[in-house]
Amino acid sequence: MIDRINALLPQTQCGQCGFKGCKPYAEAIAAGTADINQCPPGGDEGIIEIARLLGVPAKPLNTRFGQHKPKQVAFIIEDDCIGCTKCIAACPVDAILGASKCMHTVIASECTGCELCIAPCPVDCIVIKPVPRPTPAQKAEQAQKAMRRYEARCLRQARAEAEKAERARKKKEALLKLKSFKQ
Repeated sequence: MIDRINALLPQTQCGQCGFKGCKPYAEAIAAGTADINQCPPGGDEGIIEIARLLGVPAKPLNTRFGQHKPKQVAFIIEDDCIGCTKCIAACPVDAILGASKCMHTVIASECTGCELCIAPCPVDCIVIKPVPRPTPAQKAEQAQKAMRRYEARCLRQARAEAEKAERARKKKEALLKLKSFKQ
């Protein structure tokens, strides 16, 4: 059931619902600990689809979590970008490219419009622009692509954390050997 609910969510990974991404929100809906109307990017259409899936009545979007907005993407004003990489770290779907101290850019076709890159930008060079309303098929395809990118990012981050922990373990082990050798 969790995967079916998650498939109906827009995969913006924005956290507006109060959860760290669409799948945790889907898990909470399935567990009965979250309501079906907490996703502003999904709007009324998303609420209706989830209600239909669960066989419960639809309800209006809970505006405590935000307002529904049309599809949008981030855009970096290149002349103002200082290359701090804070937007890259904030993007949940790796839709921003760049390197430290070099100008960054958004891959518009990959951007979910989550707005998570705006707050960490120290020079306010990121703006959100609306995009044409996608067809239902395009919307589903974009959500699937965003879900795959988010899952790949999570796997990459988990792998990096595991590698970091392993390096720390080896360093500690080497220090203990050195300490015992000196004694």
